[in-house]
Amino acid sequence: MKASEFDQRFDADEDVTQLLDLAQARRPGLVSKRVNVDFPAWMVHSLDKEARKLGVTRQSLIKLWLADKLEHPKQAV
Repeated sequence: MKASEFDQRFDADEDVTQLLDLAQARRPGLVSKRVNVDFPAWMVHSLDKEARKLGVTRQSLIKLWLADKLEHPKQAV
């Protein structure tokens, strides 16, 4: 099938998932890489407290905060 035909079917709101090999699907830029970071105990306690308030895990909170910081860095002073 040509890409133009696929695009036409997609644009016509047809279900095109049966035409895809989802086992080969990848999400660029979202591959996880494990890192280890040591935090002082007081910081872990504070992270856990904030995570509980928001109803998320410590890891999720750290990821949210880092993503926000990286997307919206403060201008240099």
